[in-house]
Amino acid sequence: MATKIIVNCSTGETTEVELTAEEVTEREAMAIAYAEQKAEEDADKAAKVTAKAALLTKLGITEAEASLLLS
Repeated sequence: MATKIIVNCSTGETTEVELTAEEVTEREAMAIAYAEQKAEEDADKAAKVTAKAALLTKLGITEAEASLLLS
């Protein structure tokens, strides 16, 4: 079973406690939400890269030439 560590800052005592069913469910939901967000960000990034490559091809210039134009 998954555990969490509780630290009492005033005494320095650490305690390892098993997670409750609710905490496990919450962590699983957070992991799923993170994975979905990460997949969406990756898809957006890939779409931007594809769009940039298509634009450069359409303009007939390389990425190096494009960066020279922007500097």
